[in-house]
Amino acid sequence: MEWPLVFAAALLTALATGLGALPFAVVGPASLGARGLALGNAAAAGLMLAASGMLALEGVKLGPLAAAIGAVAGVAFIRVSDAVLSRFEDLDLGALKGADARRAILIVGIMTLHSAAEGIGVGVAFGDGAPLGWFVTIAMAIHNIPEGLAISLVLVPRGVSWRSAAWWSVFSSLPQPLLAVPAYLSVLVFATLLPAGLGFAAGAMAWMAVSDMIPEARRVADTRSVLLVAILAAVAMLGLFAVIPGG
Repeated sequence: MEWPLVFAAALLTALATGLGALPFAVVGPASLGARGLALGNAAAAGLMLAASGMLALEGVKLGPLAAAIGAVAGVAFIRVSDAVLSRFEDLDLGALKGADARRAILIVGIMTLHSAAEGIGVGVAFGDGAPLGWFVTIAMAIHNIPEGLAISLVLVPRGVSWRSAAWWSVFSSLPQPLLAVPAYLSVLVFATLLPAGLGFAAGAMAWMAVSDMIPEARRVADTRSVLLVAILAAVAMLGLFAVIPGG
């Protein structure tokens, strides 16, 4: 199989992430209100926790020690990034400012790092043969849609248009086609990096969800509603992944 086809397959998975913003083409952010924003944070946290759990499981299967080290590094990375960004009170990201801009940068950054591990996974899969590669590509594309929704749930209620949220979602997944090709061409090298990469993404996503997004949601909405929405979102994500062939 030629590498341009591997690149095209991985690009398809990246574009699928943008589909997660489509619900906001129907439901405007103005109709959500403060409580809706809080529950959107809770839903995004639930989706991220489910995704981090799946990433951690895959990482442990491939290399327990590397995955554990990666997870610790992921948590440390988010804590350091959060501390650095918190020093910039006038942080500006388009329509977002201050704390909202910081949160947006963190979640897009986390998802981008997460996509790097997924891109390696796609390339390694194609290295084992085209049928497995396409199998993983389809599963990854479906899996990426709720990840785009998680990003949109943070961005749109804070004033970002659904089209911009779709773009940021796709942007966060661009490492997939960029890393799928070198991973395909150098399977053995990148396969050794995959467990640590999966662990890193899992640790970063889980820490962001638990330390930032859920506490932020609880400041406005009651704890029971926040936990219920987060759990339902996580279960929906796990259920979707369970019905994907090979998921």
